[in-house]
Amino acid sequence: MQQISGKEKGIESTMFDNWRGFKSPKLPEEWHKKLTDMAREARGNIIKMTSLAASGHPGGSMSSIDIYLTLYNMANVSPQEPWRDDRDRIIISHGHTSPGAYSALAAAGYFEAEIAMAGFRQAGSPFEGHVEQSVPGIEWDTGNLGQGLAVGIGKAIYSRLSGKKFHTYVFMGDGEQQKGQISESRRIAVKYELKNITAIIDYNKLQISGNIEDVMPQNIAAEWEADGWNVITIDGHNLDQIYQALHTATHIADRPTVIVATTVMGKGVSFMENKAGYHGAPVKPADIPQALKELGVTDNMEELKAKRAQGVPPLFKRPAAERTTVKTGTPITYAADVKTDNRSAFGAALLSVAESNIGRGNFSMGVFDCDLAGSVKTAGFAKKYPDNFFQFGISEHSTATASGSLSAENALAVWADFGMFAIAETYNQARLNDINHTNMKVFCTHCGVDVGEDGKTHQSIDYFALMNSTFGWKVITPADPNQTDRIVRYVLSQPGNFAVIMGRPKLPTVTDENGAPFFGNDYEYKYGHMDVIRKGTGIALACAGNMLSIGLEAWNKLNESGLQITLLSISDWSDLHPDEIKAMATNKHLVTLEDHNVKTGLGTAIASAMMEQNVSTHLVKLGVTEYASSGKPADLYKSLGMDADSVVEKIRTL
Repeated sequence: MQQISGKEKGIESTMFDNWRGFKSPKLPEEWHKKLTDMAREARGNIIKMTSLAASGHPGGSMSSIDIYLTLYNMANVSPQEPWRDDRDRIIISHGHTSPGAYSALAAAGYFEAEIAMAGFRQAGSPFEGHVEQSVPGIEWDTGNLGQGLAVGIGKAIYSRLSGKKFHTYVFMGDGEQQKGQISESRRIAVKYELKNITAIIDYNKLQISGNIEDVMPQNIAAEWEADGWNVITIDGHNLDQIYQALHTATHIADRPTVIVATTVMGKGVSFMENKAGYHGAPVKPADIPQALKELGVTDNMEELKAKRAQGVPPLFKRPAAERTTVKTGTPITYAADVKTDNRSAFGAALLSVAESNIGRGNFSMGVFDCDLAGSVKTAGFAKKYPDNFFQFGISEHSTATASGSLSAENALAVWADFGMFAIAETYNQARLNDINHTNMKVFCTHCGVDVGEDGKTHQSIDYFALMNSTFGWKVITPADPNQTDRIVRYVLSQPGNFAVIMGRPKLPTVTDENGAPFFGNDYEYKYGHMDVIRKGTGIALACAGNMLSIGLEAWNKLNESGLQITLLSISDWSDLHPDEIKAMATNKHLVTLEDHNVKTGLGTAIASAMMEQNVSTHLVKLGVTEYASSGKPADLYKSLGMDADSVVEKIRTL
């Protein structure tokens, strides 16, 4: 990783030691001068890099730069140890101001400014158009506006759970205050008394379409104050006011603080100031010399063009994140005569794993809920571990982001919710979690037509299609309570993003041909492999998750009539094993049964996998073919041709 020490940048290293963490109530005089000089140079760098790329957002970067420089030079962060676990977290929510962030990081000694300017927005470069973790000092890949505060909440919770006692700063734009997710997050931070989080708003009063008051009027300071935040208003270009506000927020405030910093878009260049057009457009080539002259910085554009033509800068090396080993506890086996729901098995397994880990060493764990603890079966965990349970109310977007943010740290993060809310409603948050390489564990109950009486608006039938459109999320559908128990323990102990999908009603325990629990004591769950429940010839019925109980009923009826087919249980849709795909293709007919939209579910995934393996068979997909009405799950399955009798009839016609 290319790094430059403070001493090499002309700043004595002891100065970092003395002032980082906003220890002094006033900005030291020597730092005032250094930050002033840095700001002038950084504004020139912003103009240069956006002009070289012929794209970018210079205006907001120039209004934010004084705050960026104060944060990266004065917060408890270090260019020598950018990933130290007790560092302050600086979250950038208005990620389009990346030119400002990169220029400030360069000034603070994280890397040479020239490589950022020359490589900005260049294919393959770490210096992307919106801030990305590919650059040291950047904590979160921030694209969509409005998510940064929830990210900061996740970091603040990690500070509390881990005992690291660092502070989190969330830098935002004023236009994004129109986002509803910020309102959710404001209330959450106050409820949990997260005084270790400070929000800063770049209040330049302009967004893409013009003045924020014309686009969407709002009283920003009053809204934050109404939700219980300490509000400080400052001149966002006055270094003394910036520093003093951050010192107060870090050391004195008894609740979360927001700093509303009045700034000027395009600050420092006369023809750019207060011009909304420079929000997302670089300076025209003919105007670059004048802009740089006004700032008093060197015009080295030709040198930078030549450097850009030489190719992209090398990627920085980031050490692998530390991950605590999770003890899985002792599996629970439900007897053959037990009928319970998968969600209850999940709740019991979750509590079992928690009991094996919470209080052990530096283990940190948080479980998140959105007003559904009784239904999703996290109430038992909440009762025993109230300090590790976070009730965010009906705030799914913030919950998805905050829990993902926590999971990216050295912590275990679990979110349980209904499938419609945890996946369909918050897909964008799940996508950004995936981009940020989180380790999120989402447990979705009330999925599929299986929800029944709640009706089509609550019947989550696209969980796999949505999550499988990412590159990292893995979707798992357990077949019964015993398999649920094993899957929960596996998922909680493995890295990566997992979505475990469960229905609502109670299910019979799946048994083997001898009547013993199939997924019982001797069963070992292996991700990516299907289970052969019954052996047969000619025709195979592949059941997804809870549909296995219907498949087993159909198998018994067919067997009694003398037709013995192969019955398969597929829990892991995201990674189908090539050898097992080839084995399925040896059947003359393959029938898939899933509680999912048949256009984009398991049957379609199997068909694609077979084509990739250059094998084929006759495939019949049984599943959800239209939005269902309210009703008993059994009645809905029958109307959709997904009940045992319909499966038997379909297979007999084959």
